[in-house]
Amino acid sequence: MAPFRIRPTRADIEIAKRISDHTRPEVEQIAKILTWGADEHVLCALAAGWWLYSRHRGARHRTDGNHILLTTVVVTLLPHLLKSIFDQKRPDRLMIRGHLHGVPFSGKPFDAFPSGHAIHVGALASAATELAPAKRNLVWSIGAGLVLTRIVLLAHWTSDVIAGLAIGAAVERLLRRWTGFGSAHR
Repeated sequence: MAPFRIRPTRADIEIAKRISDHTRPEVEQIAKILTWGADEHVLCALAAGWWLYSRHRGARHRTDGNHILLTTVVVTLLPHLLKSIFDQKRPDRLMIRGHLHGVPFSGKPFDAFPSGHAIHVGALASAATELAPAKRNLVWSIGAGLVLTRIVLLAHWTSDVIAGLAIGAAVERLLRRWTGFGSAHR
């Protein structure tokens, strides 16, 4: 048992109830596939591939590759640490009606806070601020879709996802100071 217990907000419960009542199996199937886009294993493999690719490019690309790999590793480890400190029951364990519609069970029952997928997306969305507006907006749109899958699947409360996005963005910004990533250092 973790030292701190977090309870969902009224808004969290209301959103989960609505999802549980109205989401259909087809939507859950799509969400189950899409949610892999923010999985730690997938993102670590992509970051490692990008890092290897950047080794044969200029100094700026190597700095970017270093930053993306370090950020991905840190935001992969951080949710595991935080979940050992905080306990929160997942909505899929409380919204039983959702299972009648095909909502799957997700992960460990008390590992709702924070959303690891959202931490990953928050970090990548923060790093994307350095991209041209069209690319940045594309990354942000895809990221929003990915984190919404965690809410639709009742894997996390909405507040877990919001907290995860903020944690990921904060971690990425803190790591910039160490890696030299970002426009202020170019």
